[in-house]
Amino acid sequence: MVHSVAMPPPRRPGRPAAARGEAGATRLGDDGWDAYAAFYDWENARTIKRRDVGFWRGLAAAAEGRILELGTGTGRVAVPLARDGIALTGVDRSPAMLARARRRVSRFGLQRRLALLLGDMRALPFRRGSFNLIMAPYGVLQSLTQERDLRAALASVHRVLRPGGRFVIDLVPDLVEWSEYDRRKTLSGRMAPATTVTLIESVRQDARRGLTIFDQRYTTVRAGRREVRDFSLTFRTVSIPGMRERLERQGFAIDAVLGDYQGAPLDLRADVWIILARRR
Repeated sequence: MVHSVAMPPPRRPGRPAAARGEAGATRLGDDGWDAYAAFYDWENARTIKRRDVGFWRGLAAAAEGRILELGTGTGRVAVPLARDGIALTGVDRSPAMLARARRRVSRFGLQRRLALLLGDMRALPFRRGSFNLIMAPYGVLQSLTQERDLRAALASVHRVLRPGGRFVIDLVPDLVEWSEYDRRKTLSGRMAPATTVTLIESVRQDARRGLTIFDQRYTTVRAGRREVRDFSLTFRTVSIPGMRERLERQGFAIDAVLGDYQGAPLDLRADVWIILARRR
């Protein structure tokens, strides 16, 4: 839902970010995301960069009322919006991700514009009808690896979105079609003036359950000291027809389905699928 490299072009824009604090190899869980927090911004600066931020800026600028971002992570999307003068709330399950977002908020003096909460998108801690726009960037819903968790998240969003409010979802297409590989060096470089990082990555597919598992090994070298961190991140393929059906069953109407961040129509070969829905 999250952001990496080394998958067959042109299908891969990066792993879902999302995500971001909402994945687990066997259940929702938090496994991997706290460990990933230290590398998330470094990796995304080399993959998705900021190519989706303008899209979310436009949506947020047009919203009339409160805005919520699901899986806000380190603030990759939320902080630029707050710096534009937009007030919003971000929620995430990973304390380590949120700690980095809070440092950004403090550094830019955005405390009055961006509220960050530790929370679960399956049970959002807000009153009914609290928000006019809810954003689910960069595949964050695909980090819900079990159907009951996705149903709970959609129900929770429906509850806290006001009637007529917009729910916008960003999906990474056809993860299960990505090639498997084992222990491939996919990224390396400097993360700080005195720190180098190398990512060795494996990809495994569980086609029966529609899951793609990324096994990560990050090695950092800082002032001659070497440190290795191993963790896994898991994502679920969700089709456009399948997501439409779930949304409509939950009480949403679909306004549009897009094939890129510039508003192009849906193309099943695109690197991103975007669904714009409203609460009926």
